[in-house]
Amino acid sequence: MKTSKLKILMVSTEYPPMQGGVGRYTYNLVKALRSFNIEVYVCSGNEGEGEYKGLYPYNTDNSDILLEVLEKIDPDIVHIQMEHGLYGLSLKSLLPGKITTSLDHFYSKCDKPIITTFHSSYDFKQWLNLDSNPQNKLNIKKIPEYWKRIINYRSFHELNNRIFQKSSASIVCSKYLSNFIPGCKVIYHGANSYFSEPVSKEVARTKLSLPLGSKIALAQGFFTPTKGWDIISRMEIPDDWIIVLNHSNFHYSQHNFNINIVNSKTSNKIINLDKNFLSEYELSLLFYASDIVILPYKVCSGSGVMFDAIGHGRPFIASNLNFFKEFTDMNLGITVERKADKFVNAIGYVDKNYLYYLSNIEKFKGSLEWNIIAKQHLKIYNNTIIRSSYIPNPVNDDPVLIRS
Repeated sequence: MKTSKLKILMVSTEYPPMQGGVGRYTYNLVKALRSFNIEVYVCSGNEGEGEYKGLYPYNTDNSDILLEVLEKIDPDIVHIQMEHGLYGLSLKSLLPGKITTSLDHFYSKCDKPIITTFHSSYDFKQWLNLDSNPQNKLNIKKIPEYWKRIINYRSFHELNNRIFQKSSASIVCSKYLSNFIPGCKVIYHGANSYFSEPVSKEVARTKLSLPLGSKIALAQGFFTPTKGWDIISRMEIPDDWIIVLNHSNFHYSQHNFNINIVNSKTSNKIINLDKNFLSEYELSLLFYASDIVILPYKVCSGSGVMFDAIGHGRPFIASNLNFFKEFTDMNLGITVERKADKFVNAIGYVDKNYLYYLSNIEKFKGSLEWNIIAKQHLKIYNNTIIRSSYIPNPVNDDPVLIRS
């Protein structure tokens, strides 16, 4: 029997230094896998530092690019980070059954086992809210787009099912997502501190030039309508609290909006860092500088910000979406109605029960360490290879593992 180092082709349009949550996820997973002496090659967009490049959401040749890379490196497994919009999700106005991505051809032609990590799926309300705006006003000009989204909802889930059927194994980051794509293995989003030891709030705030005398509620992430940050300007922020926000522009979004922070009546209690996409060092400092994280999302399949908050020992307050409820059931944070006053009340509640939440988070956060997440992936990789490599023994019909 011949053995060799496990070789993985990791596929992600986003990859650092290109910004994006899927890119960060992929980078940290790859880094952890490589620490276990796994040979990992990344195929990314041209802005990312993958070993192979050329992928782009609107590139109709994505499948051909991947098939060429597949032939070059001959991996044991292909692992695709499936965020549909990153691979040109195409909705059809008249023929919703023809919904496609630019990787459909690759899934059909790839002769290696494919692992798919699904980063998103939605209930009907959230699916519609993907085209929302902060003011929740109906835009008459966008009625054709609304209609296209409505008639493609069922087809979107059928697309996921087709991808699932063509994958040797599939992964999601929560039980909530596994309800939409039954049969997926649940592996949480990893969350490690950049630092080997926790950083005190005082040190972190000093490095980021943030006030030492107030408690901080952090809003961090992409500046898109679905994040629900419009309620921040309407919040009556408690006297001993401030809100620190940092956002980066979503490079694929065509939305143009302003949450009007500067003109809000509590603008003196809101600090906009305006640092755009942060390095791992800065991001880790920002979480350590904060007391809680607020997530007033309209849409959420999974939140890397929430996982990072927990990984840094910080509770969260989120809108009452089912993804977040899964983690409030573990008493790692709370969910409330997506209204300014509800979030303000929640800040006070978490503040009063802060040690309780810290205790629960301390017990849970170790399960999010990237080396543990990587080991869980390795188990799936190895089981997939074993299943795909067994052949009947001509003598006794016992399976024999063949590795090339």
